[in-house]
Amino acid sequence: MPDRIVRAIGDLQRAASSRAVWAGFAGSLGILIGSLSPAYLPQASPMWDVLRGLGIDGPTTKWVGTVATLLGLMLLLESWFRLRPAKRRAQGRPQLRHWAVLGIISFPLLFGPPIFSHDAYSYAAHGWLIHNNLNPYAVGPGILPGYYADQVAWVWRDTTAPYGPLALWMSHGIVLLAGLDPFLSAVLMRVPALVGVALIGTMVPRIARLVGVDRAAASWFSVLNPILVIDFIGGAHNDSLMTGLMLLGIWLTMRYRRWWLGALVVGVAAAVKQPAFLTAVALPFLVVPWTSWRPKSVAWAAIRALTSLALSVAVFASFSFASGLGFGWVNAINVPGMVDTVSPFTVLGHIVQFPINLLGLDPGGGRTAITVFRGIGSVVGVLGIAWFAWRHLGRRPLHFISYSFIWFALCAPAIHSWYLLWGAVLLPMTRPSSRALRAAIVATVVLLGFNAMNFGIRNGLWMLVLILFAATYWTVHSHELSQPMEGPDVETEAGA
Repeated sequence: MPDRIVRAIGDLQRAASSRAVWAGFAGSLGILIGSLSPAYLPQASPMWDVLRGLGIDGPTTKWVGTVATLLGLMLLLESWFRLRPAKRRAQGRPQLRHWAVLGIISFPLLFGPPIFSHDAYSYAAHGWLIHNNLNPYAVGPGILPGYYADQVAWVWRDTTAPYGPLALWMSHGIVLLAGLDPFLSAVLMRVPALVGVALIGTMVPRIARLVGVDRAAASWFSVLNPILVIDFIGGAHNDSLMTGLMLLGIWLTMRYRRWWLGALVVGVAAAVKQPAFLTAVALPFLVVPWTSWRPKSVAWAAIRALTSLALSVAVFASFSFASGLGFGWVNAINVPGMVDTVSPFTVLGHIVQFPINLLGLDPGGGRTAITVFRGIGSVVGVLGIAWFAWRHLGRRPLHFISYSFIWFALCAPAIHSWYLLWGAVLLPMTRPSSRALRAAIVATVVLLGFNAMNFGIRNGLWMLVLILFAATYWTVHSHELSQPMEGPDVETEAGA
């Protein structure tokens, strides 16, 4: 038996000997059970026939689903905190290989429907439109009544697709692979998401090694992050493949000192989801830093950055023309903001809008303040990215990429937990302070807690949700908030 296989088996055995890993497995299993409830399953899902056949499609399903989801989330967080490399070192325990831990923890989610989001059903519907010679950039899923459209959340049924041409192309291919089965098509959207997870899991420790950061700590935060487990593996979001390809482009640039090679890969990432373009601007400075504000130096830096971006745009355009879909995604830029989330500027808008509505002062339909604050958020987002460019782009391009993506997610009209992963996967490479790392950990818990609470309320069990969310907070408090600030982890070979 080859040595590599022997080592892999040994890594799995060591991971399987950890109770913390099995706590994470139990958490994923609980979330899987919770996914079989009205808050998660579309009404058109064939899973309801299975549940009715077992006699468990009544109110009990809502109770069991909500409790299982929130307890599962608590166990997943408990597992994550216990697996933290700094904590294991302090306890004298060996580090575990992150891929083996992730494989065990996420295993139950591979067999369930998409969780915490219905986006995978939209992907399937877009593939179905293409199969019927319709352009998802021109029409919404509702144009073709039937199971594909019925699975899509009502708010997206008449909206056009905002995704890149490669994402839509893959959706069509997966619909064909699923034999045109609507539910199976949505479940198989997890395949490209898993490819993205594999790329993230492979690239994070390699990039960490190149910048001299502890690979175990970086993998713990980025690869074993519960948001990645739940949203990329469980939710099957195409952001996973975009993020994985971005990291591949960054690693190729750093490893082979060829930024144009990274730019080509980032162009492929943007063809999945367009925010990846931001990465292209920073790639040349991973090879040759920009350290001077002299006019000639600035001019050369601008030329390199724009050339890298142009290469990525050329790849994106090639996919657009080859697919025959064109550039209609431009018309759907505002689609993600059509739903209210806990985006900071949207929340501020609601706070200001409340007294305005109470006094009957808004002739614009009761959402003027929300629209204004979202516009302010967009401006603040652009200004923030410009500031990060001035501060970090030339000397610390990974800082620029990470901070800019996180800032973009916070300032966007809508925020979802998986948006933060665009930049958070690179956060360990910026050597964040203990305070910044703690803030990132708390943000992870808050966003996951909000998602779980949101779906639990859909099941009509808001009081139970609040009680269990308080228990989740206690888990965070006992593991993180009550602990003294730590210094940054140092480079180790363990767990790489």
